[in-house]
Amino acid sequence: MASIYEQHLDKNTANHVPLSPVSFVERSAEVFGDLPAVIHGQRRYTWAQLRERSARLAAALQSLGVGRGSTVSVMLPNTPEMVEVHYAVPALNAVLNALNTRLDADLIAWQMNHCEAMVLITDTEFSPTMGAALKKLREVHGRQVTVIDVSDSEYTGAGECVGSLHYEEWLAAHPPLAQLHGPTDEWDAIAVSYTSGTTGDPKGVVTHHRGAYLNAVCNAATWTMPHFPRYLWTLPMFHCNGWCFPWTVAMLGGTHVCLRKVDAPSILQAMREHDVNHYCAAPIVHNLIIQADPVLREGVPRGVRGMVAGAAPPAAMIEGMAQIGFDITHVYGLTEVYGPAAGAVKRDAWAQADVSEQARLNGRQGVRYELQEGMTVMDPVTMQEVPADGQTMGEIMFRGNIVMKGYLKNPGATQKAFESGWFHTGDLAVMEPDRYVKIRDRSKDIIISGGENISSLEVEDALYRHPAVMACAVVAKPDSKWGETPLAFVELKAGAAVKAEDLVAHCRSLLAGYKVPREVRFEAIPKTSTGKIQKFVLRERAHSTQAFD
Repeated sequence: MASIYEQHLDKNTANHVPLSPVSFVERSAEVFGDLPAVIHGQRRYTWAQLRERSARLAAALQSLGVGRGSTVSVMLPNTPEMVEVHYAVPALNAVLNALNTRLDADLIAWQMNHCEAMVLITDTEFSPTMGAALKKLREVHGRQVTVIDVSDSEYTGAGECVGSLHYEEWLAAHPPLAQLHGPTDEWDAIAVSYTSGTTGDPKGVVTHHRGAYLNAVCNAATWTMPHFPRYLWTLPMFHCNGWCFPWTVAMLGGTHVCLRKVDAPSILQAMREHDVNHYCAAPIVHNLIIQADPVLREGVPRGVRGMVAGAAPPAAMIEGMAQIGFDITHVYGLTEVYGPAAGAVKRDAWAQADVSEQARLNGRQGVRYELQEGMTVMDPVTMQEVPADGQTMGEIMFRGNIVMKGYLKNPGATQKAFESGWFHTGDLAVMEPDRYVKIRDRSKDIIISGGENISSLEVEDALYRHPAVMACAVVAKPDSKWGETPLAFVELKAGAAVKAEDLVAHCRSLLAGYKVPREVRFEAIPKTSTGKIQKFVLRERAHSTQAFD
């Protein structure tokens, strides 16, 4: 017999609406319509104007037949158009595929074919690459797409158009939709984002409206982010949809300060001119700020809040940011969990510790986001939680609404990722007594030397403490006696000079002898456009047994 609470108490449009971050845009346009929404060069849009432009874009896409389940690919830097597609495409219940601006034509064509892209919106800076990709898409994959070119006011190059439609003229030709509605089912896909594909074809991570909505809220809660933030786009919006911050900023009626070129002078100038108070970036970008000429930092407000993720940040970076007056919050996640889904939530007592201890505490991956249902460290074989002793290593696992739907057209990989009802990250970590998680390494980055496990992150952290080191990465090098030994790749700061033996001695003062690099190579370290070091390339150089895992 049905419970009394199931009688005459059905869902209806008055009491149940699918969760979607599109609703944040409508609210800010309604309530904060006169407030600034976008700053980009000489361009300025209020929330009312940004909402109208997004609604025009939605109408224009709709005229091309874009609707539920259609894929719209975009090749855009951090410009207003990139913000607008994050609002317009989900409003049509279509799926946004934000392409990495560093990819080559072959991989772009493969991804667009794999996700069955119907429309491409592309910035003219990338026309040479996109022209080649579109040719391959036609000739190899047999797929035709409608192409819309964006000519950004801040691009000074001479990029040519590769499509038949121009973005601004196209928007002007379509009256805005009356409302940005969002989906009828919050489980519908909102985006497909591709992993790096370092071992074969990349995987298309499919995320949903509910997860994007909840993660946008969590960003604000974890960061105690107030209304009307002035947010600087140093993080590429193509990376996990900007960690869901396009929607977080909309929720809070904030200002998107767009930044086409990411370097220290541009970052610090934007912070100074536009009173920026929040930004996100990988460790390498924070290091650019630390190493910048102090003159460039003059006039930048103290207490600017930065979020760091994308790679485990060395303690030296966190200390360095504190010393120049930046407040850094460390978060952790993967594309499969919408970007960050955990963070080193700061406690009041930490402020009493010295700077070095604060850096250690803040450098942990931390605890799950407020609206993520589960995060723990488990033995991946037994699926038992490891003790919270800071020593026993296991794999970080997530469960909850802020986890992807799965991998597009790849049921085998999806099933493997979700074995035993948890999402398996592949990151090896310990759980400390306060239940904060600390990564020890990716499973493939553990170096096994003479039967002893060596964390490459621990060795890297020691190297970063040398004042001459700008960037470093440690991988396994085959060794006839020990099986593997640590090999360090190092980039030095401008003007710095140090010998390999000096770095080895430095590491020996901080690490057990078996963890010290046996070899140091001074050379450029390959990185992704988001600042992540491409260790797979370095493993190939070192002929590591893990090179192609």
